[in-house]
Amino acid sequence: MSQAVLARLLALLVPVGLLGSALASQYLGGLHPCEMCYWQRWPHAAAILLAAAAFHLQARARLLTALAALAIAVSGAIGVFHAGVELGWWEGLTRCTAGGALSLDELMNVPLVRCDQVQWSWLGISMAGWNAMLSLSSGAVITGLLARDRT
Repeated sequence: MSQAVLARLLALLVPVGLLGSALASQYLGGLHPCEMCYWQRWPHAAAILLAAAAFHLQARARLLTALAALAIAVSGAIGVFHAGVELGWWEGLTRCTAGGALSLDELMNVPLVRCDQVQWSWLGISMAGWNAMLSLSSGAVITGLLARDRT
């Protein structure tokens, strides 16, 4: 497998795994995302579309894979900011999320989710922290693979 194909595969599988984990934690694990959690999801969704397109548009595969790597890294950068807010390193957003368009009764029963409070962590690292580390390192690996590939 060439390095470009490996980069393309990583550009697809990494955001699928990270976005899938976020959605599973929400819908299967009962964790309600805050506003910044949603922000981290959008670049992963874009990366999935870009990487999938890279498999189908061979003439633009390198560019699309590089853009997917950039989108993954953007999610990681948002994760760094979110983790910093959780750790109290800097001020975060003042608004929180309670979901989309809800009736008054539904709204009263939805938990208020703050961006500055960790809902889940593993090894002392929050979901935002894990996303930051995995996304930034994956974006760098994908970019490195593309840079080394001469095809």
